[in-house]
Amino acid sequence: MRQPKIIVIIPAYNEADSIELVIKEIPSIVSQTIVVNNASTDATQKAAENAGATVLTESKMGYGHACLKGLDYLAKQETLPDIIVFLDGDYSDYPEQLTQIVAPIIDQDYDMVIGARVKEQREKGSMTPQQVFGNALACWLMKLLFKANYTDLGPFRAIKYKSLLSLNMQDTTYGWTVEMQLKALRKGLKYKEVSVKYKKRIGVSKVSGTLKGAIFAGVKILSWIFKYSFK
Repeated sequence: MRQPKIIVIIPAYNEADSIELVIKEIPSIVSQTIVVNNASTDATQKAAENAGATVLTESKMGYGHACLKGLDYLAKQETLPDIIVFLDGDYSDYPEQLTQIVAPIIDQDYDMVIGARVKEQREKGSMTPQQVFGNALACWLMKLLFKANYTDLGPFRAIKYKSLLSLNMQDTTYGWTVEMQLKALRKGLKYKEVSVKYKKRIGVSKVSGTLKGAIFAGVKILSWIFKYSFK
């Protein structure tokens, strides 16, 4: 069985202090690391290039915009990937755990694997109270409404490229992760969670670090859930 082609996509906004650390700890099984520089005003692009990543530029602000930019780039390549891994650029995740996240896809034919930031493996203070509450509420609603088995909306995740394309992802901001998980349920994709470690990020979060960001993200996530509950 051939080694699957694994591509990492890292949306990055002002992550110059952390992006090189993230890239350098990505396992060698990855064929290519793509950093999408999402309108950064610091040296994120230069730092990512110095670390050996392919750097794309997306001027439209938004996590989803950055992810879609990476997918648009891949769709134009001669050889398409087998697995896409999404990873944050703030060094809160442990990139070396990528092998654990892709293993169920490679060995057990899962379509999607979510890195679940379980309490026992989270550094104290790595997630804000609003993040913990928001994740719990969203996952509880998905269990109630769709009989899902999610415990987290963790951004560190892997998915088969063909499965991802079938989801027709559209969200351009903070609803990207929950959109993927909801559409995976609707499509009947085979999914599971893998427990991952989580530490305090480098720098200030653009979402949970501000009241506006936290509220906007919460509204986005809940709107996706209720939108799908009436379909």
